[in-house]
Amino acid sequence: MAIHLYKTSTPSTRNGAVDSQVKSNPRNNLIYGQHHCGKGRNARGIITARHRGGGHKRLYRKIDFRRNAKDIYGRIVTIEYDPNRNAYICLIHYGDGEKRYILHPRGAIIGDTIVSGTEVPIKMGNALPLSAV
Repeated sequence: MAIHLYKTSTPSTRNGAVDSQVKSNPRNNLIYGQHHCGKGRNARGIITARHRGGGHKRLYRKIDFRRNAKDIYGRIVTIEYDPNRNAYICLIHYGDGEKRYILHPRGAIIGDTIVSGTEVPIKMGNALPLSAV
């Protein structure tokens, strides 16, 4: 993956780098607003956990953890940052036209094909049941 280094203009941008393949604009039908009114308050709205508050507004991305699209090949289109978890996610375009997010497999790049099922080869990004491993 290509790494973009910042030109140092302030002390905070010194030694800064971002991954140029990571996008930040999610698919509209795969996100929804998360009702997040906690911020350290109980049911009455009283602050019970101190020093918890603020934060940036986040939209929740629907992740396909089950990988139940059996024997349908999918292609990794984008790699995105997910603010709700400590991981990157991938947008997958399946052969039947469906689009889903999955957790980014380590080493997978844009353009790789993945598949899930019982008779698929064992490689990074593919999903198999434990009985088939």
